[in-house]
Amino acid sequence: MRIILIQVLMLLGLLVAGCTDAGKPATHASSGDMGPKPQITGGVAPATEGEASVSLQQAMFGAGCFWGVEATFRKVPGVVDAAVGYSGGKTDNPSYKQVCYDATGHAEVVHLTFDPAKVTYEQLLEIFFKMHDPTQLNRQGPDIGDQYRSAVFTYSPEQASAARAAIERLTAAKRFRRPIVTTIEPAPTFWKAEDYHQRYLEKRGLDNCHVPE
Repeated sequence: MRIILIQVLMLLGLLVAGCTDAGKPATHASSGDMGPKPQITGGVAPATEGEASVSLQQAMFGAGCFWGVEATFRKVPGVVDAAVGYSGGKTDNPSYKQVCYDATGHAEVVHLTFDPAKVTYEQLLEIFFKMHDPTQLNRQGPDIGDQYRSAVFTYSPEQASAARAAIERLTAAKRFRRPIVTTIEPAPTFWKAEDYHQRYLEKRGLDNCHVPE
């Protein structure tokens, strides 16, 4: 009788232990919680399990006065951010006044961050060539000087190849009466312009300047 009682008590002990383990909270792995979400660093967001990879890319264009160029690109779905500034010259951290006096060699540019899943680099190139006259050398409309030159600053060999292909297509199609003078250069340092230049037209309730739609 005593032996049977001991066996019953042992069986009850095992049942209680099993219920306690079953009531424990699930671990991260079993609950699907994979820890903190990855932060976007350097324009690239690493993929999490079950999510598509999202890689934000950069682009930089010079197409005359940067106010209208920025305003035009900001309307493009897939463009995450646009900032105006200076690039392609010899002076570090130039001011607007220095660039305007044609003393630095910099072009007025717009630097873009974009989502290639929503807008391709080829589509950005198409918009770029539509928004200005790429046959004008060191000027754009009434603005004269090498700071207003037409330029594509590339961040990869693929971007450079796409830019060359775009010019070849436009030339073959005789889109312009004069030769395209747009330069294609590896992207140097982008120097962000003064704060009052950022979203300049938007702050003043203006839609555009001389950039054609």
